[in-house]
Amino acid sequence: MEFPVSDPQPVPTQPLPSLPEVEPLMVVEQVGEPAPAPAPRAPDPDSIDDLRAVFDVPVKVQAVLGRAKMPIGELLSLRAGMVVDLDRRVGEAVDVLVNDRLIARGEVVLVDDQLGVTLTEIVRPER
Repeated sequence: MEFPVSDPQPVPTQPLPSLPEVEPLMVVEQVGEPAPAPAPRAPDPDSIDDLRAVFDVPVKVQAVLGRAKMPIGELLSLRAGMVVDLDRRVGEAVDVLVNDRLIARGEVVLVDDQLGVTLTEIVRPER
């Protein structure tokens, strides 16, 4: 899909509507019969201690609103005020990636004047 690039034209701006402040929550959907809950077991102190070694390892977390592909020539001709069409629609879930691996999807929210993501789906890796 090609995205035509035209001469920069002023884009009318208007203030963004204020988003309601919400507390982060997780939405879980249940389909069919619930699976039996596994028997609770006490955490293995040795395994927790083993994990403590990586608690401070930094990871890259991204919330991806959408993507676009374009030739380098069009990329170089982009100017302030131009619009780049993304592959997502308004209201669609954003992807949450950790170290470039999809781990969840969610909705963009406003929390204390900062953007955040409420996780609505945890993505399980396929084996």
